[in-house]
Parts: sequence; structure tokens; C-alpha cells
Amino acid sequence: MNIHLDRVGIWSPSAAWDQSPELADAAAELEELGYGTLWLGSSRGDLELPAALIQSTRRLVVTTAIINVWTNPASELAARYAQLEAETPNRLLIGLGSSHAPLVEPAGFRYRQPLRRLAGYLDELDQSVPTIPTGRRVLGVLGPRALELAARRSAGAHPYLVTPEYTRQARAAIGVGPLLAVEQKLVLETDPSRARVIARARLAQYLQLPNYLNSLLRQGFTNADFEHGGSDRLVDGLVAWGSVETVLERVAEHRAAGADHVAIQVLDSADYRPTNPLPRAAWRQLAAGLRETVTAR
Repeated sequence: MNIHLDRVGIWSPSAAWDQSPELADAAAELEELGYGTLWLGSSRGDLELPAALIQSTRRLVVTTAIINVWTNPASELAARYAQLEAETPNRLLIGLGSSHAPLVEPAGFRYRQPLRRLAGYLDELDQSVPTIPTGRRVLGVLGPRALELAARRSAGAHPYLVTPEYTRQARAAIGVGPLLAVEQKLVLETDPSRARVIARARLAQYLQLPNYLNSLLRQGFTNADFEHGGSDRLVDGLVAWGSVETVLERVAEHRAAGADHVAIQVLDSADYRPTNPLPRAAWRQLAAGLRETVTAR
């Protein structure tokens, strides 16, 4: 059985929550604001952070986004999942992915045939007792063959760094039924220059990773868009900026294109670090805007 996700959730780096004195209070507030799902970027396989967040809330679904299949043994992850699921049922969705060569190879792994590695990891999970059921795992994937794997072997796909047009194509590729939960970056800043400075600070790391560059080329961007920190076209295509109303229009575009769920990642500093304070004020503003949108309908 799949876990139900609300229409809009929050995507946030794990490092921003680790050992944070405001963890319990911030998680509880997210739930009070109406967010039902929290995606944890760069998740660890020990599941200690998801457990802490689940225990600090009553209903919040926590999703790992993503756990690296090269560095986290399947049987160990399945055992940890089963223990947490038994203690707090229906609150944890396991996001898995094949990561990137610059992140995997320093750990001593030879990064070859990542899609085969991901499929093999799912085989290992299916053979593990206990296991992580198909409906309780989602794959962080981008390419056509990877989307097909997600639709067939998991609850669905969690594409990252994508446009609404990508969402439309992904929905057509996986069909009706599998979960399509896309990530969308937002900057609550109406000045174009300031907004793009903040956006480029976050995008910089992805322009060093071939998997993302290949995905962006498939989405219609060109090599010229990757130069000098990213063209305005690239920045504006990947990061929605402006007023609350304006950025939520991008969320609505993903929904109209076929996304079941949109995980919004708030960017609020040109000095981007995963350990920056949680953007709680922006979460409040966006929650109010989402409520107004629902009321207007």
C-alpha cells in the first residue's frame, strides 16, 4: 500500500535539521501550517533524522531524498525501515537513487552503470526479510529508462531540478497511477538581480554534476546555458522567484502538467550552505498563500 502525500510538501537539506535546537518545534510548526510531507535532502541510511522528525509530529510523512544505493547496504536499510515502520506506521517513505560519480567514487565505489545498480538494489530489497515494500519506496530519477523503472518497481518517481514541461513529459512516460513527486526551488524575492544571485548560489553545485547536465540538455537547455553560473534562462526555468502568488503559479504549473505532489525548496540566501537556518518565515508565507489558493477555488 502506498503512503498518501498531500499536494505540496517541503524539501529541505538534512544538514539543516541535524542536531538543530529547533528541530521539534519547526517540525511541529510545519504540520500545523498544513504541510503533510517533509523531504530530507542527502539522507543517511541510518534513518535517525527521519525517526526524530516523526516522533516530534503526529501525522507528518518524512521522505528520504535520497539515500545513496552505493553506500547503504540494502538489507541494513530494510531492517532500519522495518523497525521504524513498526513503531510509527505509515509515516516514512524511502527515497532511493544512484547519486553521482563525484560523490560515490571518493567513497571507494566504481561508478558504472548506475541504472543497473539501482535496479540491482531493488532486487536486493525484494529478497530481504524484512523488506521495504514497493509502495513504500520512491526513486530519485530523471531519464526515460529510469522513470520506467520507478513506475514498475516503486511507488513512483521523485525528479529533481526539472521544469513543468519535464513534468508533463514524465507523466506521459509513466502513465496514470505511479506517483510523480517533483521538486521545485523558490525564492521569495521580487528584484530580478537579487533573486537570481540567490538562485545561482544553489544551482552552482548541480552544474558540476554530469547527470544533471545531461538531464537539463534533454529538457531543452544548451551548454551555453551552463556558463558563468547559469544563464538567466536556466535560472528562471529551474527556480521560481517573485511574490508568493508568483512562485505558487509555478507549483500550479507542475500540478497541471501531471505532478501528484510538488516538494518546494525555499532558497533565501546567496551564501548557500546546507546548514543555513531553516526558512520558517517563508514556509509560513507560502502556507498562507496555499490556503488562499484553496479558498479561491
